Amino acid sequence: MKRREFLKTSLVASAAAATTTVTHAAEAKLNGVEREFYELRQYHLRQGPMLKRFDEFYRDIALPAWNRVGVSTVGVFDVMIGPDQPTKYVLLPFKSWDAMNEAREKFESDEAVLKSDFANLPPTDPGYIRKESSVLLAFTGIPKLEIPPQVAEKKSRIFELRTYEAHSRKANKKKVEMFNIGEIEIFRRCDLRPVFFGEAVVGTKLPNLAYMLVFDDMAARDKNWGTFVGHPDWKKLSTTPGYTNAEILTNITSVFLRPTSYSQV
Repeated sequence: MKRREFLKTSLVASAAAATTTVTHAAEAKLNGVEREFYELRQYHLRQGPMLKRFDEFYRDIALPAWNRVGVSTVGVFDVMIGPDQPTKYVLLPFKSWDAMNEAREKFESDEAVLKSDFANLPPTDPGYIRKESSVLLAFTGIPKLEIPPQVAEKKSRIFELRTYEAHSRKANKKKVEMFNIGEIEIFRRCDLRPVFFGEAVVGTKLPNLAYMLVFDDMAARDKNWGTFVGHPDWKKLSTTPGYTNAEILTNITSVFLRPTSYSQV
């Protein structure tokens, strides 16, 4: 690529990134509702000492560091049922787009993080195989993360993380709308307790949305989903023209997660 073409392409990309940032910040205050942003990370690991080392770093160094920079609730999870095991999922809620960028910069310059063994591992013995990350904007129907009651009660719990892909941004927005106008409320009536709902603004398999539900165990999960599927309000909403799966969804995936002993979610 010629230098002039490269510079032109770089300027266009920079302008697009700046526009995207402004757009997301504006969307977060849609209709006067302050919505959070979530960063959902996946750390792909290997069986063996890599797992113990990750847990020690996140429990003793990373999680306290995130708390110090204003991220008061950090979720850390192991894959219970799903692909690519072992993988650690980390959920980081932020009050705004700017707060997210500021917290990430402060975390990366945190003295305890910088001095940790985990941050100074050689390439021949890395802390993880690879890291993936997506950023989601909370729905207006559930604008902030809801901490499961099992956390305060110190009860065991499992999580279901579901991702809905769409063929277009318009279709994805329609599914978000469907949740906001009624589906989330039907979830609550059927004891499908949400932790968060978010539309992906950065990540892979775009456009998509993701949400997390919490249950006491798999038996409760199966029972509550059964109640939802048979609920008359859901049957009516899901067959309404414009909201049917065939019109607005292309793929649904589920991963079941179990919180680590130090998770704050």
